[in-house]
Amino acid sequence: MLKDQTTGINIVWATNDYEELGLEFLPQAEIKIDFIVGIHKKIIQPRVTKAKLNQSNRTREKAEVFTPSWICNEQNNLIDERWFERENVFNISGQKNWKTNKHKIEFPNTRGKTWQDYVDTRRMEITCGEAPYLVSRYDTVSGKSIDVSKRVGLLDRKLRVINENTDDESDWFKWVIRAYQSIYGYEFQGDNLLLARENLLYTFIDNLEYKFGKKAELNELKKIANIISWNIWQMDGLTFTAPYSQDEKVDVNHQISFFDNLDEEIKPEYVARFCVIKDWRAKHNVEYRTLLQGEK
Repeated sequence: MLKDQTTGINIVWATNDYEELGLEFLPQAEIKIDFIVGIHKKIIQPRVTKAKLNQSNRTREKAEVFTPSWICNEQNNLIDERWFERENVFNISGQKNWKTNKHKIEFPNTRGKTWQDYVDTRRMEITCGEAPYLVSRYDTVSGKSIDVSKRVGLLDRKLRVINENTDDESDWFKWVIRAYQSIYGYEFQGDNLLLARENLLYTFIDNLEYKFGKKAELNELKKIANIISWNIWQMDGLTFTAPYSQDEKVDVNHQISFFDNLDEEIKPEYVARFCVIKDWRAKHNVEYRTLLQGEK
């Protein structure tokens, strides 16, 4: 859950909120298990539980935006209205709340619009923070937990569809894997990213217990966690690079000329590492920036 698949090391803090705790908590330092357990187990908290001053500072200094759950729901509803070509598919929103549609979701009798197609449809939340558009385990205003059957995230909706259309556990898990492989999001700050990843992992645990009344096994958690580590990644959204990542660029074509000062040290060039994500259907990795440039 801490691994950065682009750099091969752990995700970094990428915020100065914790640097008073020591060098291990500087923005460019890796987040390691020892730094978030024991006496430090509560230093990373969801935004709703942070002090008001801290919330305000992060909004002002880091452009961290607080999005209420009901707004996430209304915007996600717009996406589904476009896909289903009808309104109020999963719920009816209004008065800063929503009423869940308790009937089984019906799919259009149209090619490419089956429940399996819906699960496979790719969705992404940019600058995802704690990923409230993907999963809604708790209300972002009150902090209160939301029942599995009433959740409104993009992944929550896919999992609801899977719960309604599969009964065999192995078949259920196969489609849950595909649902997770279809959901993406990136975030700059390491604490938010870890919370997002945790929210997605706990969402799997919640749904397994909701559907089959059982606890997740370690091998299942590892499979889901691996997908999450690829699909919910740390990135500077302006440069498409991993924060504070620098690779030495070696110029193999450099030749010393007669006029070069041999006593002068040749300083290496450093380039930031562009983030890599996985295309699970095509079974290959791709630099995220190439997707925006229309490259293959």
